[in-house]
Amino acid sequence: MSENKFDTFFQAEAKMFLMATIRVALSEDGPDLTSQGVFEPDDIANAQIIAKEDTIIAGLPLIPLILEFTDKDKKCKIHLNVNEGDKVSAGTLVAAIQGPAVLLLKAERIMLNFISHLSGIATLTNKYVQALDHSETILLDTRKTIPGLRYPEKYAVLVGGAQNHRLNLVEMLMLKDNHIDRAGSITLAVNKLRAKYEPCPPIEVECRNQKEVDEAVACGVERIMLDNMTFDEAKASVATIPDSIETEISGNVTLETIAKLAEAGPDFISVGRITHSAKCSDLSMQIFAA
Repeated sequence: MSENKFDTFFQAEAKMFLMATIRVALSEDGPDLTSQGVFEPDDIANAQIIAKEDTIIAGLPLIPLILEFTDKDKKCKIHLNVNEGDKVSAGTLVAAIQGPAVLLLKAERIMLNFISHLSGIATLTNKYVQALDHSETILLDTRKTIPGLRYPEKYAVLVGGAQNHRLNLVEMLMLKDNHIDRAGSITLAVNKLRAKYEPCPPIEVECRNQKEVDEAVACGVERIMLDNMTFDEAKASVATIPDSIETEISGNVTLETIAKLAEAGPDFISVGRITHSAKCSDLSMQIFAA
């Protein structure tokens, strides 16, 4: 995935949230009194970001964005040794940065936190994508993301080869069990949404059993989610849903079960684990004298 993909994803609201998150991360640290006490402002150093395990790299375009806040005079020079989305092995030199030591050390942990976290998501996501290689089912993420990091995490999912579910509560209207139970039925809830919004955004209905699936089909919604169904239940439900309505399986999907669930024939399988349970990839930064 090229830097252009990053720029395409982080537009408007997404870019605003990203820059705000970087600003907060740097503010949390406060001034780097240690580095300021040890190094002179003009002490130039070389930094190397190195992968300490096999991983898919995600988040490299964040390096210059982070340095925008600390390197006001643009003294730092960045050289990327790999491309965004590359699979690298342990020991790979990922990026090299030259600049004032006080600036590099101030930005070090923020850069590593972002890149390690996003690379971990991309790497885990790709494992799930590979498990679906022999099917036409598409892997989706969920909204189970860390508050304030939704857009970076969902970007990392794209780097890993999957697709995004809705980015926010506006892109798609999803009727979940709490909506349905409170509204009284799927039909009543769908009718209220269509009466409220013109035009009405796409509607997805979370269904727990075949009866609910039949009702959602009768409402002609855009997508039906089969939530926490067994394989046999999901397969039977998919067979009753017309091609005009998208199908999605969700709930407790693991690397061990996803390939089998895909045999039920859904258009999508959504997995919260690829964001909320991804382990950070191990990367480090080493500083050398210039």
